[in-house]
Amino acid sequence: MTDIAATTWERNRPAPASPYVAPPLKTAMWRGLRNRCPFCDQGKVFKGFLRVVDNCEHCDAPLGKLRADDAPPYFTIFIAGHLFIPPVLWIERIYSPPMWIQMSVWVPLFAIATTLLLRPVKGATVGLMSRFGFTQPQA
Repeated sequence: MTDIAATTWERNRPAPASPYVAPPLKTAMWRGLRNRCPFCDQGKVFKGFLRVVDNCEHCDAPLGKLRADDAPPYFTIFIAGHLFIPPVLWIERIYSPPMWIQMSVWVPLFAIATTLLLRPVKGATVGLMSRFGFTQPQA
């Protein structure tokens, strides 16, 4: 039988102490944006295009426990939309080009921009999460 007291929320239970001291928010996000460990600024955050390393190669921080999930794509779409929607609407209103021209220009631009933005945004999200201490629950 499992120990229910260890998995339930208690009002005054202190948070577990962490040996990794998170830097200020802007610093952590800037380091993550540059694919650097938010804690030490030496190791890398990613081991593939978007796969987060299990542990930092320099300070051994458990970066793999920081689960960004759907936040980076959401932020990426938000940023790309704010960059491209005003020009799309402005060009449509002023010039009214045929739809095939609009699609042949804007769809590739959106695809390229979101692909290029996704990795830095995910790194910044990992930095944000490291600052706030979000980790996946222990099994």
